Amino acid sequence: MFQSAAIPQHLHTKEFSKRVPDLRAELLKIQHKLRDDKAFSTLILVGGLDGAGKGAAISRLFEWMDNRYLFCNAYQMKATEEERLRPYFWRYWRDLPARGETAIVFGSWYQAPMREAVKGELDDDAFERELAAINRFERMLAYENVLLLKFWFTLPKDEQKKRLEAVAASKQKTRHFLEEWTDLKHHKKALVAGEKVALHTSTGFAPWIVIPATDPHYRDLAVGETILAAMNKRHEQHHMEPVSAPAIVSGITKTSAVDAIDLTETISKSDYKKEVEHWQGRLAQLTDHKKFQKISLVSVFQGNDAAGKGGSIRRVTQALDPRNYKVYPIAAPTEEEKLHPYLWRFWRRLPRKGHIAIFDRSWYERVLVERVEGFCSEADWMRAYNEINSFEAELADFGIVICKFWLAISEEEQLQRFKAREETAYKNYKITEEDWRNRLKWDQYATAAGDMVDRTSTRYAPWTLVSSQDKKNARVKVLEQHCKALERAMFG
Repeated sequence: MFQSAAIPQHLHTKEFSKRVPDLRAELLKIQHKLRDDKAFSTLILVGGLDGAGKGAAISRLFEWMDNRYLFCNAYQMKATEEERLRPYFWRYWRDLPARGETAIVFGSWYQAPMREAVKGELDDDAFERELAAINRFERMLAYENVLLLKFWFTLPKDEQKKRLEAVAASKQKTRHFLEEWTDLKHHKKALVAGEKVALHTSTGFAPWIVIPATDPHYRDLAVGETILAAMNKRHEQHHMEPVSAPAIVSGITKTSAVDAIDLTETISKSDYKKEVEHWQGRLAQLTDHKKFQKISLVSVFQGNDAAGKGGSIRRVTQALDPRNYKVYPIAAPTEEEKLHPYLWRFWRRLPRKGHIAIFDRSWYERVLVERVEGFCSEADWMRAYNEINSFEAELADFGIVICKFWLAISEEEQLQRFKAREETAYKNYKITEEDWRNRLKWDQYATAAGDMVDRTSTRYAPWTLVSSQDKKNARVKVLEQHCKALERAMFG
């Protein structure tokens, strides 16, 4: 993979000067096209050996391109306090460029696993698991209209030694972004780790591009022309939708887990009062416990329209310290959110350790509303199942407890509640024309909900299916499940 690094690559100054004006003009042209049509965003990862001129190459890009639409995000190995309290990928999700923009990344998601591998802190199996997670992340970016360009800058060992000695002697050495695990001492190990990374993560949707960096003119022109060619090629192509298998086997009636929910469950008023007080008290104790400061909680509420999600959420929040939770009502994405990958807005809302995020509707809208109403393609919602499972696995691995609830009512009960909302002044805001339209597609939503539960109920993030025909029953079940999930996480 890195054999070309040992071969001298040189470009005469005259040739460099001759080619740069056209390159600059074309880079600006494609940037402005993308700014106008917002077809995709571009993410440029810069990695490689210390002293290879990564910073100089990026400075050159800022000279050549319109920096109003070009950003640079540099991540140090030591996470900030804000980043440390959230899952590993959170800081990269937070900074993803919108469509029409380009971002350059120093210290990408490869930095931590590669450093640990070079320093012997990560065995081969663990390293490969990290790389598999990165592949899933990058595949999702590719499908979400992100052009991902990954550059690895490399040098022969003697050239690296000469450059690092010059850096050490320079009064401006503080300006250099040195990673320290790709220095001369770790030269061979860094190349081996880099090669392993390239073999595992150089994919059709995000290939690695090796840049021999001995000659700065060659290095910079190679980077610039590669970026231009990739952006032009991507712009000329219409987004190719992958072929997906049908979601349903036609002609066969299937009873899903959602269809099988027992809607006859009820609870008496006296038992309801006692149970709510008990579980709210327990929930308050658990979230006030010192062990809760080491984890966090994400609660997801989905269900039929008028199934009582809001009432169940209120019974949960009554037990919580208002300083430690936030409820997110999820509606249609904003214009800003539409310019980013689908999960971007949810990653940004994740709670830090010791805190709680409650989602009134969630990322599951892609496989429910967007699927049924045709707001996204079949390919988009079909791949969403795997993307959601990977997303939730990231949260669970970090120590986030995930509680997911599907609140179910019958079609007849929903009609009664809709009519009650229309007839009660202070409930009018809860009923819209869209609710009535959705009701006409009851069977389609039921099928979508069944598929959702089948495909996304996992060991680390199982669905809890709750009958909300009796709202009191649902509220008790929701409180109880929160407590049991937290007890398992905190005490085993």
